[in-house]
Amino acid sequence: MRIRLVATTAVAAGALTALTAVPAQAAEYDSALKIRGIQYNAPGTDSNRCSTGNTDEEYLTIKNYSRSTTVNLKGYVVKDAAGNKFTFTANHTLQPGDYVKLRGGNGSDSDAGNVVYRDNCNFMWNNDRDTIYVYKPSGSRADVHSYTASGSDSDGNGYITYHG
Repeated sequence: MRIRLVATTAVAAGALTALTAVPAQAAEYDSALKIRGIQYNAPGTDSNRCSTGNTDEEYLTIKNYSRSTTVNLKGYVVKDAAGNKFTFTANHTLQPGDYVKLRGGNGSDSDAGNVVYRDNCNFMWNNDRDTIYVYKPSGSRADVHSYTASGSDSDGNGYITYHG
């Protein structure tokens, strides 16, 4: 009996240690909505002119990784490390497995085309390094990723994939 008690206590202590050892950042991964990838460096020479620039070639892909839950993006917020932010103000639903590309520049939002435009011709993501935050309408974090061009973009094409 004593051996069982010791083993049970050891197992319980190990489980408690495992629970307390979980990084604080892990809580955001309970969200169905996650960053799929980012084109942080738009191809070509950067130009934020609304009529002829290439800010629409900079985009963040957000995917609904749930197998059964539809997510309405209304109220979700995307931010970078400097505090630049975009808030989804309109209803835009993502079915399970669906995604949306949040593009810079101006354009027509489209559920069918899986695109939402920031209606801002300034680049949001830094070409050398940045941190991407996605917040739920409640204010809790849905996902976060940091990148560096030299450390995260092995092929140098300006695109990084997350959550395969």
